Amino acid sequence: AAEGIAALVHVSAIGADPDSPSRYGSSKGEGEQAVRTALPSATIMRPSVLFGPEDEFINRFAGLSRMSPVLPVIRSQVKFQPVFAADVGKAVAAAAVDPVHHAGKTYELGGPQVLTMRELMEWIDESTGWNRYLVDMPDSAAGLMARMLGWLPGAPITWDQWLMLQRDNVVSSGAEGLRSFGIAPTPLAAVAEGWLTAYRRGGRFAAKQPY
Repeated sequence: AAEGIAALVHVSAIGADPDSPSRYGSSKGEGEQAVRTALPSATIMRPSVLFGPEDEFINRFAGLSRMSPVLPVIRSQVKFQPVFAADVGKAVAAAAVDPVHHAGKTYELGGPQVLTMRELMEWIDESTGWNRYLVDMPDSAAGLMARMLGWLPGAPITWDQWLMLQRDNVVSSGAEGLRSFGIAPTPLAAVAEGWLTAYRRGGRFAAKQPY
């Protein structure tokens, strides 16, 4: 603001709320407030869970499928709307070069599919061909695990992640999103299998196993 910049695009996240019980959600909300206070004309982007070749979401579950014959599913019915990182990048660039149309607005960016945690893990399992046994973990057990073990390095789930999973991570009804920039959301299946083959049983050149 002091330098008189013409446009600022701030990347936040769906669920950003200063009053969120999770530190992730509250810090994102506080970040939005700070940006709006300093530069009211800023454009705010709130993506859902990002996917791409180096993400830490789809790749993490694919790696778990490769290691264990039984996979617990935490918060199996919580919903996500995974969005391709490249689509988000295009939206950020479009907003930056056209502040006349996008200044001061907030956009929620999601992909074309809404998937529950279980549906997402089933899709990853099918795509990698491991055919693992998925077991829905009761909330009482998952919450206890997050509380007792979440502080450990490499823990399956932290307490803050558990708090974040208490609400769906999807685009709000009526919110403006990718199509406001003329971007058709990319389906997960259209691109993810290109890098998930590295996790496939038998390696990159193995045939995909029947689910």
